[in-house]
Amino acid sequence: QVQLVESGGGLVQPGGSLRLSCAASGTIFSINAMGWYRQAPGKQRDLVASITSGGSINYADNVKGRFAISRDNAKKTGYLQMNSLKPEDTAVYYCNAEITVSPRTPWSPERRDTYWGQGTQVTVSS
Repeated sequence: QVQLVESGGGLVQPGGSLRLSCAASGTIFSINAMGWYRQAPGKQRDLVASITSGGSINYADNVKGRFAISRDNAKKTGYLQMNSLKPEDTAVYYCNAEITVSPRTPWSPERRDTYWGQGTQVTVSS
């Protein structure tokens, strides 16, 4: 019932910029950590950036200073601003979020799970 939908990918020249969005919908009590991962052909899926509900941010070393992660809790949307893109940034980018579907009550435990988006292709090429 929870969906994450990414958008904003595409083809860009080296040195260019893209902004990815990740919109969460469905039965959501709160969004905890959000993250962006990427997977290039023949490679494993790696963490690009993450942001907690408190705003703590972590970046992979190879994107520090070029990428910026942010979130709008009211819109239930996360963002990844990518600047100074390089051909090695080419990959499918996936949004990830840990979401609390329902909080703990005296009668039931908290329901929390991790969700993934379907991915959006980013190609950096001249």
